[in-house]
Amino acid sequence: MTILKKSAVTFFFLFFLSSLSYSQDIQLGTQLGNLRQQQGGLHDYSDPTKINIKVAVWGFVRFPGRYIVPIETNVNDLLSYAGGPTTEAHLDDLRLARLLPDSSNQIINLNYQDFLFYSEYTTGNQLVQLQPGDILLVSGEPRFYFRDYLSVGLSIFSALISLAILIINIAN
Repeated sequence: MTILKKSAVTFFFLFFLSSLSYSQDIQLGTQLGNLRQQQGGLHDYSDPTKINIKVAVWGFVRFPGRYIVPIETNVNDLLSYAGGPTTEAHLDDLRLARLLPDSSNQIINLNYQDFLFYSEYTTGNQLVQLQPGDILLVSGEPRFYFRDYLSVGLSIFSALISLAILIINIAN
């Protein structure tokens, strides 16, 4: 009798899931009219009327990954597409890796701090145009705040209290 109940519940559950998959309100994937598609690590900011290139942003940005962007996109636009740098990012140490036609690599160092906080550029590289295959690396290091130290301390403290209660209960 229980096997019959289990199979009936399983059949009802599968029927319910199949009815959801054909509903008009649920759609798998991205919408066809949406030009700003995001699928995993691939972000599509392409313009259908222009030539588009594939570039990548890695490091301390909000949305790292591969990007399809219009050809006139510069480093500032790419950082904006990536959601901007996180609080842990070192804005004075951005690197743009570029593969040259002779199969050699070129690293362009950028200082974004100049662009944000000063009226004149000291490096002059902030508006570098991107080329196909460019990789923007935003360096940084994780920062620990008071709440992080407090969280670790309270976790250790609660484990010690639990251990003390266990020892007291075993002793009694």
